[in-house]
Amino acid sequence: METLADRAVEAVDAPASRPRETLDVRNLGPPKPLSETLELLPELDDETVLVQVNDRAPQHLYPKLDDRGYVYDTVELDDATVTAIWRED
Repeated sequence: METLADRAVEAVDAPASRPRETLDVRNLGPPKPLSETLELLPELDDETVLVQVNDRAPQHLYPKLDDRGYVYDTVELDDATVTAIWRED
């Protein structure tokens, strides 16, 4: 069965063949989605795509990802805003 994370990775330019980790932050109030995402990213290896499931676009996260050298793309799926975050080869 195809998951929300699978659909998100297919909908954006994220590498589909890489392992992925899903972080659902829809039920967390600010600034928890931002802080939990930034805390998890360094724990993942560079091949893993992090898929953040949120209830809104993580506008404050984008500049922090840019600063850390991550690539990302966001798509609206069902009742969620899904952002795939990864490192380029």
